[in-house]
Amino acid sequence: MEFMEEPTLILIKPDGLQKSLTGNILTRLSETKLVIIGAKIKPVSRELAEEHYRHMKDKPFFEEIVRYLMGEYHTKRAMAMVYYGVDAIGKVRQVCGATNPEEAEPGTIRGSFGRITTKGVYENVIHASGNREDAEREIKLWFEPDEIVFDNLYPTQETTLSRQKKKVWA
Repeated sequence: MEFMEEPTLILIKPDGLQKSLTGNILTRLSETKLVIIGAKIKPVSRELAEEHYRHMKDKPFFEEIVRYLMGEYHTKRAMAMVYYGVDAIGKVRQVCGATNPEEAEPGTIRGSFGRITTKGVYENVIHASGNREDAEREIKLWFEPDEIVFDNLYPTQETTLSRQKKKVWA
C-alpha cells in the first residue's frame, strides 16, 4: 500500500486544555514527523460541536459529547490543528490510541491522559480525523482557507462579502 501526503484535523479537547496537557500532547504528536499547517484555540459553539459530531446524531450519548466538546465540563475552548504529511491520518491515530481510554495502549495520548468519568463520559483529550473524507469535512468546519499555511489544500474561490462585521485591532 502506497501512502500519500494528506492533511488531518486534530483537536485538543477542553479537558486536555484545562489539564495543561497541550505540551505533552504536542510532544507525542511530534513523533509523527508531520508538519503543522494550521493551529488555533477557539470557543466551541453548540452549532460547531453538533456539526462536528453529526455522524453520531442518532447515538444515545450525542448530547453528552456535544456538551463535552463545548467545554461544559471544563474550559470552554479547544485547540484545533491541521497536520500534514505522508499517512498523516494513520500516524496521528496510532499516536492517539483507541477512542475508549480504557482500551488505548499505554504510551498513547489517550492511554496516558484519557479517562472515563463516573457518568460514563469518555474524556479522551484529543480528536483525530478517521479518514480523508472526515478530515476534509472537519478541516473546512474548523478553519477558513486563509488560516491554513498551505496553498491549494482544497479548492477555494474568492467572494465579496458586504455588511459583514469583523473585529479588527484598534
